[in-house]
Formats: sequence, C-alpha cells, structure tokens
Amino acid sequence: MRSAKKKGVSAVDFFCIGFGAIVGVGWAVSINGWMTNCGGPVPAALGYLIIMVMMVPIGLCYAELVPMMPVAGGGMAFAYKAFNGKVSAISGWASLGGMIAIIPWEAIQITDVLGYLIPGIKSGPVLYTVMGYDVHLVTVIIGTVCSLLLFALNMRGLAAAALVQKILCFILIGAALIGAVAALIGGRIENLQPIYDVSNPGVYGAGEGLKQVSHYTLLGGCFAGIVQACYFLAGFETIPQGVEEAGGNVKSVGKTVVLSVALACLFYAFLLFAFGYAWPWQEFSGMARPAAATMFKSLYSGATGQILYWALTIGALAGLFTTWNGFFTASANLLMSMGRGRLIPAVFARQNRRGVAVNGQAVCLILSLIGPLLGANMIDNITCFSALAFLISWAVTCWSLVRLRSKYPLMERPYKIPGGKATGLFAAILTTAVLILSLIPATPFYSGAMSTWMLAGWMAIGAALYLASCGQRKGLSASELEQGVFGTGRR
Repeated sequence: MRSAKKKGVSAVDFFCIGFGAIVGVGWAVSINGWMTNCGGPVPAALGYLIIMVMMVPIGLCYAELVPMMPVAGGGMAFAYKAFNGKVSAISGWASLGGMIAIIPWEAIQITDVLGYLIPGIKSGPVLYTVMGYDVHLVTVIIGTVCSLLLFALNMRGLAAAALVQKILCFILIGAALIGAVAALIGGRIENLQPIYDVSNPGVYGAGEGLKQVSHYTLLGGCFAGIVQACYFLAGFETIPQGVEEAGGNVKSVGKTVVLSVALACLFYAFLLFAFGYAWPWQEFSGMARPAAATMFKSLYSGATGQILYWALTIGALAGLFTTWNGFFTASANLLMSMGRGRLIPAVFARQNRRGVAVNGQAVCLILSLIGPLLGANMIDNITCFSALAFLISWAVTCWSLVRLRSKYPLMERPYKIPGGKATGLFAAILTTAVLILSLIPATPFYSGAMSTWMLAGWMAIGAALYLASCGQRKGLSASELEQGVFGTGRR
C-alpha cells in the first residue's frame, strides 16, 4: 500500500467518507415520510434497529474482505476471486447502479434544499414538466454549477475529496445532534402516540399526497421501511472503492465499514424517536420540507426556532454534499476497476497521472448534469431502484466471503470476523431473502413495479457491455485479467 504521507488518507478519513456518504440529506428532508411509511416514528425507529441485525453482518463481511483484497473494485473484486468473471460483473454492475443512481438523486435535491435557504429560487421560467413536476431554468443552472464543482474537486484525487468530506461530515453530525437535543428538550412523550396507526384519513387515504400502505400491524410497519432503509444506509461501499489510496493500517480501514454502518443505524433510529417526541407525528407527516427544520419553527417561537431552522437546513446541505461527493468518487473508481478487468469496455479504465479515473469521473458528471432535468417526482423510483441494486451487490459479497472461506482457507486475512463463515452465511441468507421479498408484490418489502423494471433495464445494459467487451477479454490471459481486476502487483 502507498503511505499515508503521500496520499494523506487515513482510517478516520475513510470513516468520514463512509458515514458521510450514508447519512446524507434524507434525515432532514424525508424523516417525516419515513414515519408515515411505517405508521409512526416508533415502528420506523425499530425498523432501523431491525435492519442493523442484517447490516452489521454485511459490514463485517466487508471488514474481512477489504484488508484481504484492498482494491478499488470492492465487491466486484471479491466476487471475481470467489467465483468468476460473470458473477463479478453482476456484483459490480449492480453496485454501480446503486451508487450511480444516487448522483442524479443528489443533483435533484440540491435545488430543493437551497430553495429553503433562498426563497424564490424556484421562481422564474418553467422549461417543462416531468411527472407533474415543473423544471425551472434556475434549478437546472444551480445543479449544473454544483456538479461541475464536485467534478473539479474529485479530479484532484481522493485526498482532496476526503478533506472536504471530513469538514462537511462534522457539520452534518453537529447540526443533527443540536436538532435532536432541542427536540428532546421541547417535546413530550404524548407526541409519539399513536404508536402505530395507518387509519388517519388525513394521512392515509386515496387522495393526492396521501400515503398508501400494504401493512396493518406494528411489525408490518417495522418491515415496511426496510427496502428504503437499504438506500439510506448505502454508502459504506465508498470505503472499499477508495481503499487503494488508504494510508496506515488497512485492517483498521476495514473496521470503519462496520462502525459507519452501525452508527448510521443508531443515528437514524435516534433521530426518528427524537423528532417524533418533539411534535405530534401525524401533524409532522404533513410538514413542508425540510421537515425536520420546519418543525422547529413551530416547536420554538422567535429567534430560537429560526436559528434551529437554519442550523438544520445547513446541516442538510452539508449532508447532501457528503453523499454526493462520496459516491462521485466511488462510482468512478468502480467503473475504472471494471474496465481494468474487461468486464466492461477498457475505455473506462483510463487514469490520469494522479490515478484519478478520468472517464469514470466524466460518466458521473454526465449523470449528475442529467439529475436536475429529471424533476423531484422521480426521487422515490430512483431510491427504490438503488436499494434493489445494492441488495444484489451485498448478497453477492456475503456469498463471496462464504465461498472464499472454503476455497482459500489459508489466504491471509488481516482481520477475521467474529463467527467466521457462520456470520457470513447468516448475512448472505438474510440479504438474499430481503432481496427476493422486495421483488414480490403485496409484501411490506415490495419496492414497486417501476423500480423493478428500472433494475431489469440496468442489468440488461450491464449484460450488453459485458458481451461487448468479450473480444477484449479474449485478447488477454487469465492472469492478465486478474491483474486488471486487482491492479498491477496485487492479489
């Protein structure tokens, strides 16, 4: 590994990259929607604690595999070693779909969040309408400028992006904690009542803007948020995508995956409880975005409410950029790694003298520029598609750990997970089960028809690129292909 002095990227930096990529803007703008989707803040919070039972073992799988194979491909490289190129391509392309979908998602959200800080930003000429959402010229310009700035930052390399990520991550955490403490001070336990309810006609019904649910029990409410939670917990994959530039102890870098996942689950659960405690949740469900910040204007009068509103909105903005920045680099590195292994055409493998994935960054920039053109009403479909794609990648990674434990029992493992193969098997079976249930209509896990079709289309594109690069793979030996996946001189 290259030294930390050369790159300046430590385990702390990687924690900020991972945690910052996970905990973005959703807690500030969508948390009341999470409550509504689950039938209250309590089942929503319990849902995050339940999913932690699945996510921590997944994180442990990564914690063992990352120091074993510290390469940019992450789950794609693990699957290549455990299985073969076809399985590797499935894992890598699915992971890329999950990551790359987040880039336009954040580009859409940036204009919404800035609109809260600068009233009237969405006024002006309407270019066109997408799914009932008006796309304004000003919002397209803002999204374009922010996309270009992020592109310029990431072209400077991971160390520069990591420094910005660390600063933004501290702002994000600070704002969220201030909001949680203020919520607990000003709230009442009665606001959490009813603990579970999906019958309020003002919240649930057939009218426009009302929530439709497929569950009628508290447990069903806990499970209802799991698929979307997978989206809002995605981000720890950014750590293995940048680990080739890690400094210091790679074993500790692997452990940051588990730490970032566990703390994110607890972070979300705590905020759901605190904000549900602060204001009657069925009233909170209808508040304008950013819901968490808006609620404090009602909870505290005068300057206090205004200060809290601004603090949480700025925290939301910082969180938006931590996610956007984290996935920008990770997606580009994954494209580069897949190109190196000829799982997609080799053109994506190009790097500049700083080691930056040039063509991968260009793809991310294009998708980021497309985001503001799609309109905010595409967000839910993008969210569920991304969650499904991540579930595929996580499942393959967990099965890869199980396979590698049997196939290469003597392979060097700087960190061995508690429970060994049994922990990996538990994570693999559970993740696979959640993925299958997410594709079945009429279950609380179901992700929706549109996101399922989006996933099918995305995987079809990946299959086409895999077939298109067949000639390039035939021109290389097995050892050359493996060197491409793992990088020159790596396992």
